[in-house]
Amino acid sequence: MVAAAALSAGSVAPAQVLPSTLSAKAASAIPSEIREPLVATPLAIEPLVPAERAGSEEPATAEPSITIEAPIARSASLSATVANLRRTDAGSRELECLAVGIYFESKSEPLAGQLAVGHVIANRANSRGRFPSTYCGVLTQRGQFSFVRGGRWPGVSKSSLQWKNAVAVARIVDADLHDSSVGKALFFHARRVSPGWRLTRVGSVGNHVFYR
Repeated sequence: MVAAAALSAGSVAPAQVLPSTLSAKAASAIPSEIREPLVATPLAIEPLVPAERAGSEEPATAEPSITIEAPIARSASLSATVANLRRTDAGSRELECLAVGIYFESKSEPLAGQLAVGHVIANRANSRGRFPSTYCGVLTQRGQFSFVRGGRWPGVSKSSLQWKNAVAVARIVDADLHDSSVGKALFFHARRVSPGWRLTRVGSVGNHVFYR
């Protein structure tokens, strides 16, 4: 952090004060032709006012402070990291798409289950051609997520804790702050169904089973 020191309008250097009178001995040492009373001339000081505020009676508005988010340690627990990263605003369209996928597919799951779902979406985006290369592209790919209809999804209550958790998990996945227990999984389904996929099962978390 770089700290900048500013001179306020009321801060001035102390002016040197001249004596109003001289002693008789000192005065006699001055030639009579130049012996004039010494008077201190007031120092005119212009107040420091920003140019754009000149002539305005309103006080200058202070610059808004900027909050700098501290880096999150990768060694922190998942719950602690989620608590640090909860937000209503995902910060970008791509992170919002990732959070939407996590929210609608696993908002009632434990955090580990939400993390696993988020990693599946990220794994697809990083699959080098097997799926679209963006989170939004993966989410809106036809026939992949049942809550998406015509590239759209239902509204989200962004003030809810479930949404804030989904945003936090999305940010964790995107920044690779926590490993997923399902590794490079690309598919998942709910435990209550048995689609009979001929894929390699890599594990189950919460109410979902994951495959690659």
